[in-house]
Amino acid sequence: MHVRNRIRALALALLLPLAAGAVAQDYAHAWDPRSGDEWVDAQLTDINDYGRRHHAPFVDELVRYRGAPRDLVTDLLVERGWAPGDVYFACSIAQVIGRSCRYVIGEWDRSHGEGWGALASRLGVAPGSEEFLRLKQGVVSSYGRWARPLEPDAALREAAPPADAGGAEDSAGPA
Repeated sequence: MHVRNRIRALALALLLPLAAGAVAQDYAHAWDPRSGDEWVDAQLTDINDYGRRHHAPFVDELVRYRGAPRDLVTDLLVERGWAPGDVYFACSIAQVIGRSCRYVIGEWDRSHGEGWGALASRLGVAPGSEEFLRLKQGVVSSYGRWARPLEPDAALREAAPPADAGGAEDSAGPA
């Protein structure tokens, strides 16, 4: 099974740049996150770029730290044409609310026209809430693992840092 996952990751690593190069901004859902937080929107846009250019570590991040099934992430990115930022945010919200990534993806498929902020609020992760702050701290942890520079916003600077900046608070939840 481990070998099969490695082969899938390699196939994704080879196929995703081809698909991204051909249709770099042509996603299944028009890219406009509308999370209700400018900082989050900017990071999700950057995550789109990171996910296209560094797809294997991006997929690994979602599998290991967001509890997403590798097959689901690959299907969303390659077959269904989802933006990496949408996949990341869906699985991050799922982790915060203790639901599966698949559940939040289903909700986004039904209501993506409202934007992430409206969906997150409906699921109990309203912008400005403690849950939303946890979601933002998860973004900081991901950037740390990716060794990407990140300027925290005022809310993150005021909040206490996560208990384990290395990602223990990001341990995988339900898929």
